[in-house]
Amino acid sequence: MKKLILAASCMAVLAGCNDADIASSNLSKAADNFQIQRRIVFYNTQSDTIMLTIEGLCSLGNQDKSGELSVVCKTGPTRFHKEFLGLSRNVTYVVQQLEDASVSDYHYKVVWKPAVLVPNIEIK
Repeated sequence: MKKLILAASCMAVLAGCNDADIASSNLSKAADNFQIQRRIVFYNTQSDTIMLTIEGLCSLGNQDKSGELSVVCKTGPTRFHKEFLGLSRNVTYVVQQLEDASVSDYHYKVVWKPAVLVPNIEIK
């Protein structure tokens, strides 16, 4: 019964989506799972200079406060690097996808992370 309700909910949500919306959502999920190479360029519009460039399997912070941006990049099988950047009226950024990615525009992508659902309990 729960599976039927979940399937009906997903179909109701997706009914208003077009192919581009589904593909865009799937690309975002792939990038947030470190599957897409990106280049992120921070640009100072006042001095007309590039301040910083970050390249790699990177995910942008989705819950950042206004005026802030965090970038997490995967640098190895279990290694990650995180940058915090402050944005202002003179500093903007551009994110470029460096390679094509194969995602479906027919099927909405859901990613389950069992490690997140089952806590890692440390006993001392």
